[in-house]
Amino acid sequence: MSWRVTGLENLPQGDKDGAILLCKHQSTMETFLLPCIMPHPLAYVFKRELLYVPFFGWAMARMDMIHIDRSKRSEAFNKVVAQGKRVMEGGVWVIMFPEGTRIPRGHKGTYKTGGTRLACETGRPVVPIAVNCAKHWPRKAFVKTPGVIDVVVGPQISSAGREPDEMMKEVESWIEAKTRELDPGAYQA
Repeated sequence: MSWRVTGLENLPQGDKDGAILLCKHQSTMETFLLPCIMPHPLAYVFKRELLYVPFFGWAMARMDMIHIDRSKRSEAFNKVVAQGKRVMEGGVWVIMFPEGTRIPRGHKGTYKTGGTRLACETGRPVVPIAVNCAKHWPRKAFVKTPGVIDVVVGPQISSAGREPDEMMKEVESWIEAKTRELDPGAYQA
């Protein structure tokens, strides 16, 4: 398996320019691949339950990531804002999967506004990312197939004067259109 990345010029260019990356989540592959191809360190926002996964969770607990208790919604968001501001001030980008979980190839989940709310709270831009990872490493599958994984970084979306819901609709529209373009066979009826 190999990968092809396009759109890196859309990422913030300054060492301390913070951003919130919002990526389609189809596979475990995005979790491993994105830190390898991004020019800045990333802080994932993830559900606290992952900390209890042997080895993987233990390693995540030792990193400067943002884990949340999804059962405590307002408390969880306040933690995301506080920690998100802190890591972005240090030049780390926050990355979130707006659908919340891995979505099967050819499907669309419900996009949640946590990432755009964070952008509006911090004044940072959102950068949408589309992938076709499930084409070669499907959700909940151990077996992988050869091929090229495409990662497309979309244009920055400014949070200035924006509402989170409206902003997320723009993110969702871009990600879903680009994902269909990357993997049209998955969306044929």
